[in-house]
Amino acid sequence: MVDSTRWTFITNHGLVLSYVFHHPKSTAREIANYIGVTERTTHKIISDLETAGYIERRKQGRRNVYRVDPKLPLRHHSIQDVMVSDLLDSLMNNFPNSARSKGN
Repeated sequence: MVDSTRWTFITNHGLVLSYVFHHPKSTAREIANYIGVTERTTHKIISDLETAGYIERRKQGRRNVYRVDPKLPLRHHSIQDVMVSDLLDSLMNNFPNSARSKGN
């Protein structure tokens, strides 16, 4: 029997975190299009991640540039010894044309 519900192992928060790590100059629209959520949802996720200290947002001209803190632990109580960098490393090859994967 196949379960017809649609679910994934990585949450939208994890996907946004990984995307901005690999594309730090991306817009909310670009993130939303890649992840498959609305721009409004993307802004909410970015705000959540920023409030929790996982990302830092700064202005560069009219755009936002993001920096991810890879030294923070993942949030679930059962895996707090796993760092954000571990997640980002495992998702590294999923983002073609990534500035980070090219060594920049």
